[in-house]
Amino acid sequence: MTDPTMPQDEPGATSLIDGGDAEMDLFDVLPDAGAASFPRMSPEAVFHPDDRVRITDTASLPWRVNASLVATARDGSRWVGTGWFITPRTLVTAGHCLFIRDSGVPGRDGWMTSIRVMPGRDEARLPFGSMTSTEFYSSTGWTEGGDQSHDYGVIILPEPFPGDIGVRRFAVRGDDALVGVEAHVAGYPADKPGGTFWHHALPVISAGPRQIFYRIDTAGGQSGAALYVVEDGEPVAVGVHAYGGGVSNSATRITQEVFDDLVRWSV
Repeated sequence: MTDPTMPQDEPGATSLIDGGDAEMDLFDVLPDAGAASFPRMSPEAVFHPDDRVRITDTASLPWRVNASLVATARDGSRWVGTGWFITPRTLVTAGHCLFIRDSGVPGRDGWMTSIRVMPGRDEARLPFGSMTSTEFYSSTGWTEGGDQSHDYGVIILPEPFPGDIGVRRFAVRGDDALVGVEAHVAGYPADKPGGTFWHHALPVISAGPRQIFYRIDTAGGQSGAALYVVEDGEPVAVGVHAYGGGVSNSATRITQEVFDDLVRWSV
């Protein structure tokens, strides 16, 4: 079992339930959070042709349980990622969207100072408003060891969003329920117009002990999105999308250890 770690000396979280704030232009072009910890590699890949489809009905289910993330690092730089709700106050995302390692930039490494969460975002349209959090948890395998197979964590909101956004179920699944089964990734890629939401689905290629591999088209900014399968008509997350390469993209697999961490960190 991994032990959770969290930001030190964190200020109280503040709520920004509105359409914008003075510190952020919704049309700013911001880099993928993965590029902070991996400046010399592309963390995700599009296998041309790009088969991602833009979703504009983001305020409806199942899309609205996903959120656009804009994270501010210790040096003031800002980065984008994707998260998804597992409780009204808890979102899952990649650990590298929460904690920067080995950037090579003085004053940048460590916990993000804040993350702005925008559920169901479609460009500048924020159907549920936005909220800013300063409370995050991740595995020490990532924060202390930089282990890509432990690259997951959660964002805790100071309060639930108004209304019923919904949550995504997540589960531990064996290889036979994954390999060859159609899986989905939907999120906010940085190579598309800012704040637009994109989806693609293909069968899983293979599943290792801690990672799942697929050729679903993704790009930086979709880090943290759920890798999910559909069971009896319901999306069920089985991994946390995080990386890519020349042959496949990959997710941190939801093992029993990861499942237990997500439950333990949830509020």
